[in-house]
Amino acid sequence: MGKEKKETQFFYGGQAVMEGVMMRGRRHFCVSVRNPQGEIESRTGVQESHKTLDSLGKVPILRGIVALGRSMMMGMKVMRDSVEIAGEDVNATPSKFDMWLERRLGDKTTKYVMIFSLIFSLIFTVALFMVLPTWLSGFLAPLLGGNLWALGIIEGLVRFVIFITYLILVAQIREMKRVFQYHGAEHKVINCYEKGEDLTVDNVARHTRLHKRCGTSFLLFVMIISMIFFLFVRTDVLWLRVLSRILFVPFIAGISFEVIKWAGISKNPIVAIISFPGLMLQKITTAEPDAGQIEVAITALEKVIESEEGRKTENVAENDDDTEPACPGQEDS
Repeated sequence: MGKEKKETQFFYGGQAVMEGVMMRGRRHFCVSVRNPQGEIESRTGVQESHKTLDSLGKVPILRGIVALGRSMMMGMKVMRDSVEIAGEDVNATPSKFDMWLERRLGDKTTKYVMIFSLIFSLIFTVALFMVLPTWLSGFLAPLLGGNLWALGIIEGLVRFVIFITYLILVAQIREMKRVFQYHGAEHKVINCYEKGEDLTVDNVARHTRLHKRCGTSFLLFVMIISMIFFLFVRTDVLWLRVLSRILFVPFIAGISFEVIKWAGISKNPIVAIISFPGLMLQKITTAEPDAGQIEVAITALEKVIESEEGRKTENVAENDDDTEPACPGQEDS
């Protein structure tokens, strides 16, 4: 009889979508959405496996880059699903450009559109939070008399101000306010589950809408770590500074992933202090959900757990070893 592989502790995660919530486990995910008829409609699926990416997903720093890339791809897919379920038919009135793409790409249209959207999102994010602060702080360089340490600190502060301003502006969008309520519902359900309580609306409602593994906290860690890191990557040549910020984005994201993963499971008092600013930022990106929104989040998590339990049963029957996922639910969004 082969030696049994020890099951590692796993934390479910997810994200808010249009009129619903997506939850994911080791391999399965579920997006549950309130449709126009007022019913909860769910779509479950299995996260795609790739041998190389799965291997990289076990290497510290690299696993964060892999997990984030996969999470972004999945997030775009489930967001599209949620729009369809919520009653917004994305293909109701195709434009001439849509029809041209359909003729050129056929069944692969959706895949290529998602890839393009992902690339555009990455470019926009890097430009807004990395390139723009570096460029703006460059105007102050002559006033600092060549003090690159001071320039690095100012650049970090400018980046933080842009980040906070962006969150506040996004929170003013009416549609986003409901998404933030579902974001709060997602956190409450995860908190309730991790406390070992039954997933009822009343139980979930009592829990906080803040969570240490939230993507908002992750982004704050990126801001802080990038400020510290770039204090040691110094040059007074603007284009070199901009290039270094772009090239080191994956590395900083990987480190931030490790930090928030550790913070999400550690009971160390220092971790509570480190996590506090991120929790406070979640007061912007989450809102108190109503009972119906909590019910949707509960449904998504229960269906994922059901799928995961079914998978475990199949693995035992087939004597198949469980593997650590390349796209874990370690980080909550």
